[in-house]
Amino acid sequence: MEKEKPFVASLHEVENQLELSLRQAFASLEPKLQPPFSLDIPDPQEFLELNRAILYAVLCNYGYSTTHIKHLHALVTDGYAFFTSLLVGVVVELYGKLVDSAKVQLLWLTKEMIDVSSVGLEDLLVSLLRRIGCGDYGEQNVWLCYELVSLFLDKWGCLLEDAPLVLTSALYSFLRLLADHCRVSGVPKLENVKRLEIKFCVKMFREQMHLSLKIGRDLVRLLQDLVHISEFKDIWNDLVCSEVSQIYQLKTSGRYFLLRIAPEMETQLRFLLGNVKLGSQKRHQIWFLKKFLLGPEKETLLIDIVRFICCAVHPTNEIIRSEIMPRWAVIGWFLELCKQNHHVEGRVKLALFYDWLFFDERVDSIMNVEPAALLMLWSIPQYPHITHFLLEFLLHLADTYDIARRDMMMRGVASAFREIERKGVVQSLDMFLSNPEIATDLKKKLANLLSCHQDIN
Repeated sequence: MEKEKPFVASLHEVENQLELSLRQAFASLEPKLQPPFSLDIPDPQEFLELNRAILYAVLCNYGYSTTHIKHLHALVTDGYAFFTSLLVGVVVELYGKLVDSAKVQLLWLTKEMIDVSSVGLEDLLVSLLRRIGCGDYGEQNVWLCYELVSLFLDKWGCLLEDAPLVLTSALYSFLRLLADHCRVSGVPKLENVKRLEIKFCVKMFREQMHLSLKIGRDLVRLLQDLVHISEFKDIWNDLVCSEVSQIYQLKTSGRYFLLRIAPEMETQLRFLLGNVKLGSQKRHQIWFLKKFLLGPEKETLLIDIVRFICCAVHPTNEIIRSEIMPRWAVIGWFLELCKQNHHVEGRVKLALFYDWLFFDERVDSIMNVEPAALLMLWSIPQYPHITHFLLEFLLHLADTYDIARRDMMMRGVASAFREIERKGVVQSLDMFLSNPEIATDLKKKLANLLSCHQDIN
């Protein structure tokens, strides 16, 4: 069988060093990749080069994959750590350049690594989960989603024993993806994906509830978008009746929010929030919009981006004091982008304010609530309507999000407001309570909330 190049050539990009190293290793060692294999133990450098060459050979898919993987099994001495790290590198740096047949081979190699419980397996699976795009119903993205949810079901026992936390990451990903997939019709292959996503998520809740709950409070946010699905109604009712107060108190780790952000998007967001000066951001925003957010289906990505920025991008004090574009300004732009889609806009605002509802300064970070506070504050001079609809949304959210636990929500919001004053995020809450630009009824509601929940602990 003729060898197929695993990567699409690009005329306008500097060649990736990982791709180059794989190709050069294969060119150098190709004669050694066919049996009979040498019985000599390779030196450390040759061991690394053989790992690279074997990976490239399997991605080329020319009929000897089983032979190559047997060769790898025979020579490995590090628990497959280096080989798995190469796979992670391919997923993170080169996935978009892989030809379709190489993507199939990559998934096959991943299953092989699960079977041998390779060192670094969780990183590999998380990297693949990040490659499933929200709002992308193209054939390749639907294929990847189907393959990964099938993998997690087929390899359930192995993963539960060797990498149980990756099942929790998969649950977060597929709950979030399912919410989008259920709003789409007319994509035949997506129906099978939805069926498997539901099967996997229900299996997690029914058989591994303790792992499911490790997600923390955002588990409730994800589930509330799925209560219309019959399979989730009982799960929702069970959680609301028994576990929900404890779940609310457990903040969700930032690593979960990274699951729905592709590596390239993460790089660009961190660049925007770490290097671009406020006032010079327009061309960067236009580029970001064209690259990641074109098309009405892509608007749902804004939910994940805002949650990621609030909870996983915490700038240093040096950046905060600089002229670099602050998080609140980027989020304000994202809110403007989705204002015509009320469903997405509501979910984006919930993502922005979610931690306010349960805020406890003993466990929660002020940085999670800072962007919303500053967006409301700095909008007052020129865009008071933004402050109005955000503050109105927050107070309504505290009042109605969970009526049975309204007092908990009110305490959380009051605690967040007092902490942003205490930490100097705003000089004084009077900037909200006494500002003539803010509607009188909103100021009264806020003042009442703060007065009724002075003992926030």
